[in-house]
Amino acid sequence: MRANHAHLIKDEITGVVLFMTAIWAVFILDHVIPLQQYGLEPRRLSGLSGIAAMPFLHGGLNHLVSNTVPLLVLLMLLAGSRARSWLIVLTIVLLSGGLLWVFGRPALHVGASALIFGLAAFLLVSGVLERRFLPLAISVLVGLLYGSTLLWGILPTVKGVSWDGHLCGMIAGILTAAWLKPRSQL
Repeated sequence: MRANHAHLIKDEITGVVLFMTAIWAVFILDHVIPLQQYGLEPRRLSGLSGIAAMPFLHGGLNHLVSNTVPLLVLLMLLAGSRARSWLIVLTIVLLSGGLLWVFGRPALHVGASALIFGLAAFLLVSGVLERRFLPLAISVLVGLLYGSTLLWGILPTVKGVSWDGHLCGMIAGILTAAWLKPRSQL
C-alpha cells in the first residue's frame, strides 16, 4: 500500500488522454458547428460560458498544436506528481477564466494558454512551497523548460495573443498552489 502522498502517473494517464482527446475533438467539431462563439468575452454575460469552454476552443491548427505539447507535458508532470490533479486543473481553469472575465481586455479569448500558464506556475510554486524532492525536482524542470515563456508570455508584445489570459492563468496557478499546500506546512 502506498503512503497518502505517493502517486503514480498511471493512476491518471487515462484522464490526461481523454482531456487531450476532448480538446482535439472540439477543434474538429468546430469545423462542423461554429463553437468559437462560446469563447470567453470579458464582462459580457454571453462570455461566461468561455470560462469553462476556453481551454477547448482554438483559433486554428497552429494554435492548437502550439498548445498541445506544453499542455500534455505539464498535465503528465502534474498527474505523475500529484493526487487530486483534476481538482488542480479544474481550479486553475475556473479561477483563471473568472479573473480573465473580470479583468481581461475586450476580446474573444480562446485556447488552453491560461491553463498552461496556470499549470506551469502551480508546478513551480508548489515545488518551492512543499519542499519535497519530487515537487521540487518538477519545479526546477518546469522552470528550465518554460521559465522564459512564462516571463515573456505575460507581456503585451504580440498582437492577437491573450497575454492577459496568460497572466490570469499564472495568478490562478500561484493561488491554487498556495490554497492546496499541505496544511502541515502552513
